[in-house]
Amino acid sequence: MDQHSIAAIQTLILLGSHHVYHGRPNLSFAVLGATIKVSHGMGLHRILSSESSGDVEERKRIWWTICTWDKMQSTGRSGASFGLAFAVVFGFLSQEAYDQKTSSLITMANFDWHAERTDLSGIALLDRAPESDGIDLKQVRLYRQARLREQMEKYGVDAIILSDPVNIRYATGTRNMQVFSMRNAPSRYLLLSAKRSILFEFTGCSHLADGYETVDEVRAANTASFVAAGPKIEEREKAWALEMGELISQIIEKPATKIVVGLERLNANTAIQLHDFGFKIVDAQRPLEMARAIKSSEEVKCVVASLRATEIAVAKLREAIRPGLTENELWSVLHKSVIEQNGDYCETRLLSAGSRTNPWFQETASYKIRPNDLVALDTDVVGCHGYYSDFSRTFHAGPDPPSEKQKELYRVTHNMGILKPGMTFREYAEQAWDIPAKYYKNRYYLSAHGCGLTGEYPYLYHHGDFPDAGYDGVIEPGMVICVESYIGEDGGTEGVKLEQQVLVTETGIQLLSEFPFESSLLD
Repeated sequence: MDQHSIAAIQTLILLGSHHVYHGRPNLSFAVLGATIKVSHGMGLHRILSSESSGDVEERKRIWWTICTWDKMQSTGRSGASFGLAFAVVFGFLSQEAYDQKTSSLITMANFDWHAERTDLSGIALLDRAPESDGIDLKQVRLYRQARLREQMEKYGVDAIILSDPVNIRYATGTRNMQVFSMRNAPSRYLLLSAKRSILFEFTGCSHLADGYETVDEVRAANTASFVAAGPKIEEREKAWALEMGELISQIIEKPATKIVVGLERLNANTAIQLHDFGFKIVDAQRPLEMARAIKSSEEVKCVVASLRATEIAVAKLREAIRPGLTENELWSVLHKSVIEQNGDYCETRLLSAGSRTNPWFQETASYKIRPNDLVALDTDVVGCHGYYSDFSRTFHAGPDPPSEKQKELYRVTHNMGILKPGMTFREYAEQAWDIPAKYYKNRYYLSAHGCGLTGEYPYLYHHGDFPDAGYDGVIEPGMVICVESYIGEDGGTEGVKLEQQVLVTETGIQLLSEFPFESSLLD
């Protein structure tokens, strides 16, 4: 078989897949079926079984591409697979491997990727993975929605409209293009009241909410953005507000002037139009943040699952550190491992080395790590189940032992410890460690912060910052708190970033982040 023959088979495969994508299954079946028979007639299977033939791997890839497409199509029409079945006959695959292969392909084929569906009630299970073992995700979703409704009632909010995808995920458990949705609000949004949960989903994506007990109804979103509407943006915003206003009035069953509606991340004109309905408009952030602050025991399991996956990723990153590697190359090790373990994404680019560790907040770049540099990292990972895995570590690149100056910076930051349930935010600020004067200017802007699906309420400030920036509240059991510190002299050559993630319990705190500190820097 020459290269022209191989190219012909590849072309036929592409043609068949093209017909699948454009909704022409009959043509696809005909083309792919013919491709398999042609490749068989050309002796592809005999060439594959020959040890001496060249380009075996390329031909094997072609054969398996044919088999895969054939299996997906034959499963969809309840027929037998010519290509995959003959893989056993030709000796390319054991019967056991064949059974496993067909099982996975049947699962894939049962999803209709291009059509609106109403029969995908099990799609919520897509969030299940090995890290889900032992976690009742249904209980997580129900707790979070009930918690939010409880806070809405507490603060007198009848309905809220959410467009932040993280908040939609908190309220329902649904996920769809989370990063895209953040910068394209409102491309999907949620109307939540005491009795109703209506998700307005992005065009073509309504099936993603099927099977979620936290969503009563799914409707198509009416994206009110300039990109979607162009110069007709004001008309689109007016239509959007009219639809939502009428729906809210139907659901709440009060005079409009008596209805309190919480909003977040919406166009100014849509908020103005809703106000013109007579609604009292308030910020939805307060009930949201107060709800998210207290985690259930099942939520904590999600947090721990996310942390364990991120710790595996950080271990791989630490192992990869060597002089000559760029920050970007090193940071990619973390991201790759997070994605492989079913995490979502890294929210920031906070990995820096050498002189770029001082001051902090220098985004990961093409700087090449030098011998004996410090390498500082803040994970900021939106990981498994969307939960934030947020701890910081500083490593030493070697090959020599750390300098005394590097050890001093590291030891100064190795301090955690006064958090306890019932403590007020003011009390925390008063009792917190006073940062030495030479490090004060470059201090981290917070002493600690809440953590859940992202960084969240509360912010706990340093003693010196509390009078201007701080606010009071109470540290409560069920809060997950990240205690952080950055130490680097103003004008210094390097700095150290450390952070720990803890759970506030009824009696104290429980350390959740388990990645070890560097013994060579603590010694």
